[in-house]
Amino acid sequence: MKGAIYCRVSTDNQEREGTSLQTQLEACLKYCHEKGYEVAYRYHEAYSGLSLERPELDKLRELVRNEQIDVVVCYSLDRLSRDPGHGVIITQELEKHGVKLETVTEDVDNSELGKLISYIRGYASKVEAEKIRERCIRGKRARAKAGRIVAGNGFGLYGYDYIKVSQENGGRRVINKIETSWVRQIYQWLVNEGLSTTAITYRLRALDAPTKCGKIWSKRAVHAILTNEAYIGRTYAFTAKDGKLYGKPKSEWIEIPGVTPAIIPWELYDATQKQLKVNQDKCIRNCKHEYLLRGHLRCRQCGQAFVGSSGERYACMGKLKMSAPVERCKNKSWNANKLEGMVWTELERYLSDRDLIISVLEKQRQDANQLGVFETELERVERQMKAVDREQHQLLQWALKDFPEDQVEAENRRLNKAKETLKAQKTELGAQIKASHDAVINVPKLEHTVELLRRQLKDPDFATKRDFIESMGIKVWLDGENVEITGMISPEDSTIVFTSSQ
Repeated sequence: MKGAIYCRVSTDNQEREGTSLQTQLEACLKYCHEKGYEVAYRYHEAYSGLSLERPELDKLRELVRNEQIDVVVCYSLDRLSRDPGHGVIITQELEKHGVKLETVTEDVDNSELGKLISYIRGYASKVEAEKIRERCIRGKRARAKAGRIVAGNGFGLYGYDYIKVSQENGGRRVINKIETSWVRQIYQWLVNEGLSTTAITYRLRALDAPTKCGKIWSKRAVHAILTNEAYIGRTYAFTAKDGKLYGKPKSEWIEIPGVTPAIIPWELYDATQKQLKVNQDKCIRNCKHEYLLRGHLRCRQCGQAFVGSSGERYACMGKLKMSAPVERCKNKSWNANKLEGMVWTELERYLSDRDLIISVLEKQRQDANQLGVFETELERVERQMKAVDREQHQLLQWALKDFPEDQVEAENRRLNKAKETLKAQKTELGAQIKASHDAVINVPKLEHTVELLRRQLKDPDFATKRDFIESMGIKVWLDGENVEITGMISPEDSTIVFTSSQ
């Protein structure tokens, strides 16, 4: 690896004495020898570290721009520059041309000056990112007002081809005849035959219907086709919020007329939405077994949920996946009645312990009572974090105004430590607020359920059992013959473990 050494002192006297420059050079040469670097260039000069225009530094930067070296070695980071702003310029220049920066006496990234340079770069990147985001939003709005589809609004929507903006009459969709015939067929199967989305998915696979990207048909893709208003000629922009495609209220959407031709008439689309609701209701009513542990079973082997399946059994989703994974989960299925009986028998043992139930309720009440305290504390921490950001920004101004380097570094060290402490506090408070918020909702329901269970201890009904399992946050983990129950089943949140042979 070809390298260049750069040494600097601030005054002519230091240069004439030669001691500082010579010491730096010897240390850098030793470092390069230990690293196995070929020292092709050596630069040294007496110049202020607060100036970016230095004769020898200019020569070094020219080498970097011409990509004639692989690494720059200095005695310490402040020998290259004492100005953090200039440090940002130089380090970005090195990175752009693939040149490493190493120093003899310190880790570049972990030195105080290095941290300050990283902070400045991060701050500048954040500001630039916000500017780019604002420009992108303005561009998207302009495109929408001009009657063109906005990026992210389904360029590859099934049933259509997209004409690029750069092409004539671009920024809109045109009908793909082959895919359109399948879209119409999907709607007809649902409305005329009453097929479920699952049945439609399997039929599409059996008929080898083409997909947009060559992937296997999924239930999610079928449902998306059946519920997308684009197929009746409506196109919307700015629907997303917090990562959800339709997270914004519909009143805030911007409609782009005339960019998507209708494939499905309104009457058929309306009938489709009604049929989807009917299918959903039928699915709930046709459930022959009331699965007591529905939503509370997890597979210890693959982490997937266990769900009710045919024959009144619980089976791992890792076995039932429609996407046919290469290797399915090997965990066994369970007889629903047997598993529910075993789990409820274990929970009854805890229900019979009055003191234990009282302690669980008391802990929940305490958590609920702390919600306001935690929220107030979180507001205080967030204010302090903003104050630290302001102080660090002010520190940047100090550095640029040539404040004493030791003072700047010490202050930056203090602010970094304060920021890390506040981040840890915020994380902890977030967890405490969630627990308290859950407790506020949970306590009345748990108290009511416990009272019902005391009255019906010998034979509680299904609804009461479900309420208790929900309120106690019960999770049941299945692994072969072993059953593990977790939740608020004791003051210490311990675990019940037993085998199916019990």
